Amino acid sequence: MTMILPRRAATTLGALAIAVATATLGACSGAGGLGNVLGSVLGGGQSNQVAGAVLGVDTQAQQIGLQTSDGQQVALAFDNQTKVVYQGQLYAVTNLERGDQVVARIQQTQNGGYYTDSVEVTKSVQGGGGTSAGGGASGSVQSFQGTVRQIDRSNGLFELQGSNGATVVVSLPYNVGRNDQTRFQNLRTGETVRLYGVLLNNSRVELRQFY
Repeated sequence: MTMILPRRAATTLGALAIAVATATLGACSGAGGLGNVLGSVLGGGQSNQVAGAVLGVDTQAQQIGLQTSDGQQVALAFDNQTKVVYQGQLYAVTNLERGDQVVARIQQTQNGGYYTDSVEVTKSVQGGGGTSAGGGASGSVQSFQGTVRQIDRSNGLFELQGSNGATVVVSLPYNVGRNDQTRFQNLRTGETVRLYGVLLNNSRVELRQFY
């Protein structure tokens, strides 16, 4: 069954990522200095690593929220040079999902915070399970059809508008197939597309396959 959910206030590409993470990262950034949490990890004034689960990505503040194995919550700064690696492939920071297990390479900044230039995903919350429907409580794969309105190629996102005017943001998964990757790279604004995807929340769909 083809479906497009009703329009919500936060439907732009930037607003979506911010909405997912702002509340959590606000708590992270106010939870004390990172040195208290990572002091035992850092040393020698050089790059070190910290492991944890992703809490969210705040694109406005340019921070990645992590929860370490001992339960501490921290925020790591990132920029457009920060790379995400999963199974040998490069992704944008915005491809990180809440619950992903990662190891981040960190450096201390002049203002006493910490910056990461490289994040390796050791276990995807989606499970890397091919065509299996991860995506949490949303459940099964569904069919979507609409017109492409915005394309963010660097972050693997595009906005899809249905015939009733409602929109969703479609994201590429870590394990996207080569044919779907090529199809995404060739998308044009105004083009009508059909796809199978998993509903992650009321405004975001993760692509399973174009058809």
